[in-house]
Amino acid sequence: MSQKPALWVPSLFFAEGIPYVVVMTVAVIMYKCLGISNTDIALYTAWLYLPWVIKPFWSPFVDIFGTKRRWILCMQWAIAASLAAVALTVPAAGFFRLTLGCFWLMAFLSATHDIAADGFYMLGLSERNQSLWVGIRTLFYRLAMIAGQGGVVVMAGYISKYHPEAVAWQWSMAVLSGMFALLALWHSFVLPHCRDDHNEGAHRSVSDILHEFWDTIASFFVKPGIVGALLFMLLYRFPEAQLVKLIGPFLLDTREAGGMALDTELVGFAYGTVGVIALIVGGISGGWLVSVYGLRRCLMPMAWSMSLTCLTFVYLSFATDSSLWMVNICVAIEQFGYGFGTTAYTLYLIHFAHGSRSTSHYAIATGIMALGMMLPGMVSGWIEELVGYRTFFIYTSICCIITIAVSAIVRHRIAPASRD
Repeated sequence: MSQKPALWVPSLFFAEGIPYVVVMTVAVIMYKCLGISNTDIALYTAWLYLPWVIKPFWSPFVDIFGTKRRWILCMQWAIAASLAAVALTVPAAGFFRLTLGCFWLMAFLSATHDIAADGFYMLGLSERNQSLWVGIRTLFYRLAMIAGQGGVVVMAGYISKYHPEAVAWQWSMAVLSGMFALLALWHSFVLPHCRDDHNEGAHRSVSDILHEFWDTIASFFVKPGIVGALLFMLLYRFPEAQLVKLIGPFLLDTREAGGMALDTELVGFAYGTVGVIALIVGGISGGWLVSVYGLRRCLMPMAWSMSLTCLTFVYLSFATDSSLWMVNICVAIEQFGYGFGTTAYTLYLIHFAHGSRSTSHYAIATGIMALGMMLPGMVSGWIEELVGYRTFFIYTSICCIITIAVSAIVRHRIAPASRD
């Protein structure tokens, strides 16, 4: 075990967050800046959730073939290469298909990196140290969101003032690729060689591992309350899954199109910096509240918080000439509510997965969560282009009734003292 987790825990989970935020958020803003329609942006970038949906199905192979340390390093070098490939293909004539292919590859690499990094964290630290470092791990994952959603977008916006959009995004992705290569090089030296990090395929047959895997899948779907739990996992984030794909385009679009007409640099600051800080504060506040009052008492207030804050974008759609201060306030309120409400969702997944095979059941639950984000997101751009931003935001606010309903369904199954 490593005696110096400070050398690798922060950087490892910073590296885990970067490719996720690039394919989920930065890609949306990049395509909007490059003139792609909202329908195509939402449809094709929503598909990028798929690797996280099916991640539990290939996680056993990360255990079977090679060590987790080797998987981490291979994935990080490959992610750096895929970012470089995005940079090379952005100026090309068929950039949309070419860059989407690169983002697809990056998404699969990132999901595989998640499996290896999460497993390595448990192998590289004692149980006591895992608890001590979990806050730092989460903090640096969130800082990666600021670096990607904020830093990269601000950089592209600044360069676009002097060069074409394609050149701005090419340079931004190239810088990010170089940074990720440095992270991979750093981890080549500082990741410890753990005694328990070995190739499971050398000690167990593939058929044994796969048999255990299918038993785990089957045991998940016979847990008590599975129907209500599945509805909650799939539908709690139904409004957010649609809203999140259109926030960036709404802030960038012209006022004639119903948008806020902000430049890319300001969007990077408002959505990627102010918004992410509010998201972090909301998540921390939610965790503290549950630790004091328990998940059962907090679930409904958190669901309402996540729902009511969607109204900030309804307001902005009626006040597209709002000052930058008002935009930042509205984005911060919405993201705080999102972070606050998502805490309840995450803790419910942990609560439902509790018991034998809890780690594997939690992985399956997060895959179902990703499916719940992917499917509504695919049609959100088409709906917006059909009805306009104002009606779209009203529609997503009405959809919050679904969030409240599924929360009420599962609440009674949570033990009154459940503080997770």
